[in-house]
This record gives sequence, C-alpha cells and structure tokens, in this order.
Amino acid sequence: MAARAQGLILAVALAAGAAAGAQPAARIVSLVPALTEMLFAIGAGPQVAAVSNYDDFPPEVKTLPHVGALLDPDVERILALRPDLVITYKSQDALEAQLAGAGIKTFSYRHGNLDALFRTMHDLGAATGHPAGAAGKAEEIRQQLEAVRARVAGRGRPRVLLVFGREPQTLRQLYVSGGAGFLHEMLDIAGGTNVFGDVRRESVQPSQETLLARAPDVILEVRATRPVLGTEVGRERAVWSALPSVPAVRTGRIHFLNGDHLVVPGPRIGAVTEAFARAIHPEAFQ
Repeated sequence: MAARAQGLILAVALAAGAAAGAQPAARIVSLVPALTEMLFAIGAGPQVAAVSNYDDFPPEVKTLPHVGALLDPDVERILALRPDLVITYKSQDALEAQLAGAGIKTFSYRHGNLDALFRTMHDLGAATGHPAGAAGKAEEIRQQLEAVRARVAGRGRPRVLLVFGREPQTLRQLYVSGGAGFLHEMLDIAGGTNVFGDVRRESVQPSQETLLARAPDVILEVRATRPVLGTEVGRERAVWSALPSVPAVRTGRIHFLNGDHLVVPGPRIGAVTEAFARAIHPEAFQ
C-alpha cells in the first residue's frame, strides 16, 4: 500500500510539474466541511472532485467520492484523483508534506472569528478563480448579520450561556462558548451577552458552581449531533433543574437548536445568527 502511494506521488508530481503555472484550481479535494460549503457558495462547486467523510451539505456532495477526514485522510485515494488543490486543516502537517511531495498545492485552514471566515472566503475565491463570487457571497452574509443586529438593536441584552456539548441526560462534560471565536461574535450580534465573554478562549468547561455564579438569563444548547426533539425536550430541560437558582432555569428560558450547521463557520452563519436572535429576543420577530 505504501509503495503504491509513493508511486502515485511520483506520477502526480510529474503531471503537476508539466502543468506548472496553471490557472486556478480545476480539481479540488476538500477535507474541511465548512470550506466545502464555501466552495459551492462562491461558484466553485463544479471544481470539487471529492470531499471528507463528514461532508453532507450542499446535497451535491453526497454523490462525490469521500476520502477520509481530519484524522484519517485516505492519501492513496486523494492522489489517485489527481487534484491540483487539496483543502486541509492547519494541523494536517504530515498530509500537507505528502501532497507537497507530489507537487499538489494545499489550502491550509484554521477556523477563528468572523473576520477570519471572510478572509478565508476571499482567499478561496482567489485560489479557485471565483473572486467575484466570493466577494458577493461575503457581502450577502454581512448584510444578513447586519439585519439581525438591527432587528435586536435597542433591546436589553440578556446574559446567555451558549452550550455546544454535554453528556446526554446530565450536566457532565459541559462545553460552552468562551469569549473568542465565531460563535461568541454571532451571539453578540444576536443581542446576547456571553456569560463567559471574559474568558478569551473558544471553549470553556465550567463547573456547576461557576454556572451558578455566572447566572445566565438564557441557555442556548446547540445540538450538532444529538438533536433534541419531541418528548426529549422536556427531559433535557429537566436536567438543568439541578441548578434551580439560575435565572434561565427558573424562567424556563432553555432553548435547543438542532443541526450540525449550527457550529460550522460557513455560508449559513447568517441564518444561524438569526436563530440565536429568535431564541434570545423572540419579541423582535413577532
């Protein structure tokens, strides 16, 4: 297997050398779902040759080859597809080195705040020959975010706990948004005050004692992989009764938002920010 991959690396490197100075990427493999969405949103969808095992949006990706993910990229299959650009995570150093040896360019991605998202979209547009599509989509998203900001302007700013992970039926292994990253900024645009906004990290694991002290008025639970539906809503809300003095628990302001797109820093962040705002300020949307 290793020998075959090495042979493919050599063959692809020779082909890449012959195409030196080529125009924007024509065959793209994306291992980053957020950037796969961006590619389709800016008009580069027809150039996408394969995606990661976790890609499921837009629907067109379901018919494409799936070539592994962050921890288990299928290098042999990627090389066999003869891409001229592979989109990787910043942490995939070994994969990037193998691809560089084959003469294949990489677009290295590290997620961050909203400014980073827009820079990434701009750079993707340049790399794929769709600068106008990228600029147009970025402006559309900015307008969506500003529309949400305007909708909640002048209203009180409830203290919000944004939860994106915990064990089912318990408050153990709780992961919440800190004061850095795109989720924190989206929460701010949606008219909420992040109760952990002073902690300059994207993710915080608070104790129950800390939650009591932070006293959120609203709890937003983002369920990317385990949706809360029907009778489960009541059961999962009841879990929070372990903290009866928390204002959000006393008033029942515990909301569950379902879908993996809620934590993807991609083209749908405008709609996600509006979903946050509707939960925090329902009166603004009546």
